Amino acid sequence: MPHADAPLYQALADELRGAMHDGRLAAGARLPSVREAARTRGLSINTVLAAYRQLEAGGLVEARPQSGYFVRSRLASPSAPRFAPASSRARAAESAVLTRIPRVIAAQADPDTIDLSLACPKGGDFYPGEKLSRLVADLARRRPALLTDYPLPPGPLVLRREIARHGLELGMELEPDDIVLTNGCMEALQLALRAVTRPGDTIAIESPTYFSLIPLADRLGLKAIELPTHPESGMSLDALELLLSEKRLQAIVAMPTVHNPLGTSMPVAAKRRLAELANDYRVPVIEDALYAELQFATPLAPVAKAFDRDGWVIVCASYSKTLAPGFRIGWMEGGRFRDELAAIKFSSSVSQPALLGEALGRYLDSGGYAQHLRRLRRTYAAQIDRLRGLIDAAFPPGTLATQPTGGFLVWVELPRGCDADRLFDAALAQRISITPGTMYSPSGRYTRHIRLSGCYPFTDRHIHALMTLGGLATRQLETA
Repeated sequence: MPHADAPLYQALADELRGAMHDGRLAAGARLPSVREAARTRGLSINTVLAAYRQLEAGGLVEARPQSGYFVRSRLASPSAPRFAPASSRARAAESAVLTRIPRVIAAQADPDTIDLSLACPKGGDFYPGEKLSRLVADLARRRPALLTDYPLPPGPLVLRREIARHGLELGMELEPDDIVLTNGCMEALQLALRAVTRPGDTIAIESPTYFSLIPLADRLGLKAIELPTHPESGMSLDALELLLSEKRLQAIVAMPTVHNPLGTSMPVAAKRRLAELANDYRVPVIEDALYAELQFATPLAPVAKAFDRDGWVIVCASYSKTLAPGFRIGWMEGGRFRDELAAIKFSSSVSQPALLGEALGRYLDSGGYAQHLRRLRRTYAAQIDRLRGLIDAAFPPGTLATQPTGGFLVWVELPRGCDADRLFDAALAQRISITPGTMYSPSGRYTRHIRLSGCYPFTDRHIHALMTLGGLATRQLETA
């Protein structure tokens, strides 16, 4: 209750603080604009600003340029992973992970299941589908040869030119002739690994890592060494340098900008060091930059490729998360491995569909992409805040969650006594799909972690599913 003699700004700050404490102002909620609050409460703009800035200084709200003030989540972030020595059961754990992945994918494909962790935005809220469909129809009508002529590399110049132009926003100086178009980012990662490794080689991966890397490395006959990856500092570069100095690695795979599943980014100084290690030790870094354009802060932080000196960083990306997942158009720039990558691409899938590539290039050239990205970043920033607020409300005390710097993924650490694999089974029985943390480690680590996604509209059905999931986690604790 605000004190009767408190200054007006203090009274307003105390009132809003109480509303946040009792849930009337949930995490992610937008405060009334300064002008609106001043008008409706009969206060001066300076009084409202003083109240909002006090709440901001206390970490309760955050100001977003051109958007206003938003309530911050109270969830703490997970700590750095601590690795015990590898056990003799590591291979058995990897086998269990490889077996579990198809089961999770099957659950995600079931239309009767509510998916709370799929990293694939769906619907017109997230993509310029109508504009792209008009471009495709117009090109098919005016240039039918795009449908009838066999597409050959290197693919539409307009697209490669636009990829190079937009790469400048991430600190990269790319040449259109050096860009190889791929079937999504996943093919780019596969081509990169095939170009720089041979069966029996060892690669360094982040831990947790993008789970599709695990079966990819397995099928290529590669051994993976997990390096602890902190939400705030990224992959342990000290551990990486030790491995490099011992000549134990043939390649490094990393997602330093908007990591999957953490949702966070490596500091720029660490990205610079990562690129320097690759160049100094002459061991390639395969950089997955799939989510890099979805950073919340502007200007965008540079990717590791921006600091590549001698071509030892291979950058891979696609437009599946920002523009058109159905197009399956990705790209890579391979530095000193360019020719080898182009040859492997040709032998595996020749080229990408010319019609779709031309349409995508023309959309990028139209100038609408920058506006679309700005809207998408604001949308996902709000979605992440809402998701963290719902996690805070639904999950048991002691739950931790990352504070993403971009994209739409949140890495959740459950309290001791919870088991992510058992939670997956219990949720699936309720027609709810999640991805357990054990999928993000070849050795089956992260038994108390799950990945949740905020790239879907928060309908009553989805909110109910999140609340149900949190209830299942709570019941696990009660019966532990």
